[in-house]
Amino acid sequence: MKRFLVFILALVFMFPGAALAQQDSYTASSDGMGGPLEVTVTFEGGKIASVTIGANNETPGVSDKALTDIPAQIVQYQSVALDAVSGATLSSNAIINAVKACIELAGLNVDDFSAPVAAVTSDAQVEMTADVVVIGAGGAGLAAAITAQEKGAQVIVLEKMSSAGGNTILSGGLYNCVDPTRQQRSGVEDSVEKHIQQTLEGGDNVANPELVQILCENATDGLLWLESMGMMFDEDVTTATGALWPRSHQAVLPNGTGFIQTYLKALEGTDVQILYQVRADQILMEDGRAVGVHAVGDDGTDYTFTANKGVILASGGYGSNVEMRQQYNTQWPTLDESVTSSNSIGATGDGIIMAQAIGANLVGMDYIQLHPLGNPETGNFAGALRGDVESYIQVNLEGERYVAEDARRDVLCSAALEQTDGLMWQVTDSNSASNSTPENAVSLGYAVKGDTLEELAQAMGVDPAAFVATIEQYNTAVDTGVDELGRTILTKKIEVAPFYAALRSVTVHHTMGGVEINAQAQVIDTNGQVIPCLYAAGEVTGGIHGSNRLGGNALADTVVFGRIAGSNVVS
Repeated sequence: MKRFLVFILALVFMFPGAALAQQDSYTASSDGMGGPLEVTVTFEGGKIASVTIGANNETPGVSDKALTDIPAQIVQYQSVALDAVSGATLSSNAIINAVKACIELAGLNVDDFSAPVAAVTSDAQVEMTADVVVIGAGGAGLAAAITAQEKGAQVIVLEKMSSAGGNTILSGGLYNCVDPTRQQRSGVEDSVEKHIQQTLEGGDNVANPELVQILCENATDGLLWLESMGMMFDEDVTTATGALWPRSHQAVLPNGTGFIQTYLKALEGTDVQILYQVRADQILMEDGRAVGVHAVGDDGTDYTFTANKGVILASGGYGSNVEMRQQYNTQWPTLDESVTSSNSIGATGDGIIMAQAIGANLVGMDYIQLHPLGNPETGNFAGALRGDVESYIQVNLEGERYVAEDARRDVLCSAALEQTDGLMWQVTDSNSASNSTPENAVSLGYAVKGDTLEELAQAMGVDPAAFVATIEQYNTAVDTGVDELGRTILTKKIEVAPFYAALRSVTVHHTMGGVEINAQAQVIDTNGQVIPCLYAAGEVTGGIHGSNRLGGNALADTVVFGRIAGSNVVS
């Protein structure tokens, strides 16, 4: 027996990989879009038998395809040399890196699982016909598709990414509209006229007043429409960052997932076709009218879509197109690759470029909005503690407030860029943190926590005395209603332990410029004339938000003008 044990031990030391590989399963994690993503890999006979996704905080609807396709492909091809799923790069890479770690834990060689996987290509040519072709399966595109379908139209939606959502699904999920029921319950006085005035003035009065009026007058009906399809919002209104007034409705589901899930559910059982990984690259014209779309699939398939009634552009802005940002930027010191973006990687201005190629007029292209609550590493909102101004303050690395947190977004970001390293802390307490978000942010390493203000300051690395003095001054401002920085939303003190703080930085968030449209959502050419049968809605358009968009107005924009485009294209 002793000789047998010695023999086994000798094998272990001589061939450690072989011994370890007898174990079936190994678990490892790697950082994805929402923090650590756990993966368990099972090996059989030196091969990968299964890849199972474990605990993670990836965004539903954004990362779904990566969470299903990447594990299946790793098992199928016995390789981690895979391309990331479009639109879910961080999630894809996290899975791949975690699997590599599991391979190493099993004592195997990663190189043996790194054979190149040939991309599937096609030289097929496909022709399809529908009443309406929608470019983009984000909020505006899906709202338009549902509306057109309800009016009896046959609809095809083209989406270049692997899943629906666009910037809507990555948003904070806050929707602005006048809502007497909710607002009166909260003691808030409001009116459509006030919403119009603040939207115009908040954008320096350079927006198209007619479009602003349409947005604000129809936003409430848009909310009711969403609720009629089953979407749920919090019962109390709040104030989105940069909204200027408490008329923001927080979706119950996180981020913008509730909007996209509601739309996709509404389309179930209909004949609306959504074609993913199909990139539109040309609006087809005939006798001055938009008659279809040319597109190319990720596999190389060549598509020609004929639209009997019209084409709707809903392809989003250009916040992820560094070249376009730099081309049009006149406001910020730089918007090069050193500046992160909260946008979908698909927000590259494709629709704007296609529309310009057929003579569409562009307006407000130099109006590019930054957001002050971006993740310093990724640019998205991972780790942000709250989206409502009532519940937080911002302090710099010296532990001092530097701006009225209820100001316009351009004001907030300009002030943030002047702080040390362009960084700031978002600070809240347990009274304001009525949900699990702050604790989740702490557990994922995005935020720090303290049972006292001094403990929080130490965790933040700021001077405790200066930080405590800042909180005391703010709490006094809440008591007196007078803030030295000019903040007017003073409803909640920061006084209930534990306390939380998350490091934040500015990030490219919204491009206010784009294709010019009229009140019917028809695209206007450079001569001021309507381009027949071509409509546009959402962030691909310009003229609605002026030089600065109010927080919470973008989702209302997608709903209001998406519905208008979907209705008028059929009429």
